[in-house]
Amino acid sequence: MAAQILVVEDDPNIQELISVNLSRAGHVVQRACDAEVAHGLARAALPDLVLIDWMLPGMSGVDLARLLRSEQRTREVSIIMLTARDDERDKITGLESGADDYITKPFSPRELLARIAAVLRRRVPLASEDAVEVGGLRLDPAAQRVTAAGVSLALGPTEFRLLHFFMTHADRVYSRTQLLNQVWGDHYFGEERTVDVHIRRLRAAMEQCGHDVLIQTVRGSGYSFSVTQR
Repeated sequence: MAAQILVVEDDPNIQELISVNLSRAGHVVQRACDAEVAHGLARAALPDLVLIDWMLPGMSGVDLARLLRSEQRTREVSIIMLTARDDERDKITGLESGADDYITKPFSPRELLARIAAVLRRRVPLASEDAVEVGGLRLDPAAQRVTAAGVSLALGPTEFRLLHFFMTHADRVYSRTQLLNQVWGDHYFGEERTVDVHIRRLRAAMEQCGHDVLIQTVRGSGYSFSVTQR
């Protein structure tokens, strides 16, 4: 799946290596050495995916990810964080900043391409384009929009797919592994804790309208979207 990819990396050798391999794989590549330039490029020509190095001069990669997620034009762009940090807390921080995936350096070009392909697959339209209304929420896959009492909720692409799955499978309990398989797909390389991070992000987005209570944590089992909570 060819895509427009923005590579944000301040090390010229790593930037060149990544860009060459992406171009060979058929992707169209833009480059930036810092967050400020990357932000301008992303707003001018919206990419399909942004690869962001954590340690950038000036604004950090984490702050850039948060900025892209906060703005209407760029909030749905896919983001992969690149970093030498391998502590679990750092991974969680990267994901909570808005990243869809996290790759620890050093990584092989083959792994990077596989991770990109996995994230891009999640951009494929949902199996059903029919709007769904559950528990006071309306989700429109075709418009990529979620509303509650007429107010739009700002969701990233992964949270959107997660909510769509919950709304079409209400009042059932799913383990983290099951959610990874159903929402991320069996091609996903990440950890089960990823689910917890995206659940928190989804709840935070739904909190403004009081619908965060619909997502229930079932101790020892996983999560459930319970419409009986309202």
